[in-house]
Amino acid sequence: MTKRVFSAFKPTGHLTLGNLLGAIMPAARLQDEADCVYAVADLHALTIKHDPEVLRARTREAAALLLACGLDRSLVYVQSQVPAHTELAYLLESTAHFGEMRRMIQFREKSARQEEVRLSLLTYPALMAADILLHRADLVPVGEDQRQHVELTRDLALRFNHLYGETFTVPEAVHPPLAARVMDLTAPTSKMGKSDGPAAGTVYLLDPPADVRRKVMRAVTDSGTEVRYDPEGKPGVSNLLTLLAVCSGQPVESLSHATYGALKREAAEAVVETLRPVRERYAELSSDQGELSRLLAAGAARAVERTAGLLAAARKAIGLP
Repeated sequence: MTKRVFSAFKPTGHLTLGNLLGAIMPAARLQDEADCVYAVADLHALTIKHDPEVLRARTREAAALLLACGLDRSLVYVQSQVPAHTELAYLLESTAHFGEMRRMIQFREKSARQEEVRLSLLTYPALMAADILLHRADLVPVGEDQRQHVELTRDLALRFNHLYGETFTVPEAVHPPLAARVMDLTAPTSKMGKSDGPAAGTVYLLDPPADVRRKVMRAVTDSGTEVRYDPEGKPGVSNLLTLLAVCSGQPVESLSHATYGALKREAAEAVVETLRPVRERYAELSSDQGELSRLLAAGAARAVERTAGLLAAARKAIGLP
């Protein structure tokens, strides 16, 4: 049987090279062997203070970029346009325990940095679980920082099935072996993120080629002069080697450079060439906003149709009419 894959992208910032290499490119390859579903998780962006207009713009940008990056053979849609996500989330909140939500690492870390903590920051793992379970997903590609959420999803699915009868597929987390964590170019021990860290260390998918080259050429390297892949001893050089390996399709162990400068120049050009077709396709999509709206509406309609049966089964199992 064909496996079903689900993943979601939160529009809290502009999508980055890290998102592309660590999540989107592996997702595109999965289309040849799995039934793939990808959502722009705009509801998750409500867990922190936000500007409504910026959120709307970034949601459309993220959706267009997913299509531009080659996920057009998948089901791609905006989460908030499928009401079943929030309805199933409440059923799962009614299955979850306060203690397990409070123990989630991301809640503890993010709430510690906020003066006013939104309740949705505590409960959004139930929404994330609903995202996955709604599609009967077998596999969920995630980075290490999201593994705990998939484990919670599994726990909730198993608990619901035990209490109310077999309803949900219990998913498994899968982790891409290379480029799962692309690091910040100015702080190579920190992950390249959409909303944290300096812009100088983050390559965005829509950065002009000149900006990409400048950022890569200014990337922090390490002491010494030897170019070798050693993530612990040489995190800066190893990050550049990872970028070059994934962008060029070469095994990282096959790469050889005499100097840091030569490595940076080759890595910069490889990144520019990797982003070129994405930028071109995005320009086509964004030039016709009506067509983009049609594509997203069609994706949402397919998602509503495909998830209606699961939602009805969950409602019946838990005792709702």
